[in-house]
Amino acid sequence: MANTSTAPATSAAPAGTGPKADTTAGTGTKGPGRPPRRERQGAAWVFLSPWVLGASVLTLLPMAVSLYLSFTDYNLFDPPSWIGLRNYVQMFTEDPRLLRSIGNTLLYVLVAVPLQLALALAVALALKSMRRGRNFYRSAFYAPSLLGASMSIALVWRAIFNDGGTVDNLMSGLGFHIGGWVNQPGWALVSVALLTVWQFGAPMVIFLAGLQQIPQDLYEAAAVDGAGRWRQFASITLPMLSPVLFFNLVLQTIQAFQVFTPAFAVSGGRGGPADSTLFYTLYLYERGFTASHMGYASAMAWMLLLAIGIVTAVLFRTSRSWVFYANEEAG
Repeated sequence: MANTSTAPATSAAPAGTGPKADTTAGTGTKGPGRPPRRERQGAAWVFLSPWVLGASVLTLLPMAVSLYLSFTDYNLFDPPSWIGLRNYVQMFTEDPRLLRSIGNTLLYVLVAVPLQLALALAVALALKSMRRGRNFYRSAFYAPSLLGASMSIALVWRAIFNDGGTVDNLMSGLGFHIGGWVNQPGWALVSVALLTVWQFGAPMVIFLAGLQQIPQDLYEAAAVDGAGRWRQFASITLPMLSPVLFFNLVLQTIQAFQVFTPAFAVSGGRGGPADSTLFYTLYLYERGFTASHMGYASAMAWMLLLAIGIVTAVLFRTSRSWVFYANEEAG
């Protein structure tokens, strides 16, 4: 009689359905060779740690200390003493020079920023139509943005607009005897604003990049319909360029509120003549480092941050009515 044996049913299990199929269970991986999620997060934090450490030590910690000092009376030498909101109350009730610095700063922003953006857009339009030498002129016009923020350029600017300087001699030759602009209360702020306008290279490059993204067929269709250059500029260029214009407007406005070096160099650090160039940041520097009222200066710094935040929020709010995005759907 033949000896027959029956194999266990489990031995006939299909390939890949045994215990080996669950070897990746609980590891959190979704494919072979991919590290677990916790390991990936740990690696990300390792690479982010220099930035996190720098932001914490160089930005967040100084901001926290400045916020604390704004509620204290601190003269850089003695320990700070808590005085509550006295610095903030004094700013608007007992300090007329602060109000003057606010007025000068607002006037500077309203004059310098529109002129700078208008010149940057005009030069960008001229460069767009050029076929030869565009790269050279773009670099040449961008150079002042790299050099203009330095103290050396500000001192040269002061010499140009000083009594007997280049501008004074040129104006005298034309029959206008104004004298040194930096010595005249009505012209000193204008000279500082012109230095900012001269640094139009950065917004110009951004405008040029935006102009190159506008489809050329829009201008061709407008020309077929009989639209002239001004009509094309108002109906095509400005609407299509409005996001770039908005970006430059926000960026340059924030920078203008923080202007310091030109005013310091032109006025010799005093905000003169007759406080005509006493900008907010210059007065903040004077109260903090010249008069040693660091608690008061810290309060001024936080008010400047609040003012910039409010102005930026207003710009974003009003942008809904004039900024056009090409990917927006009608309705």
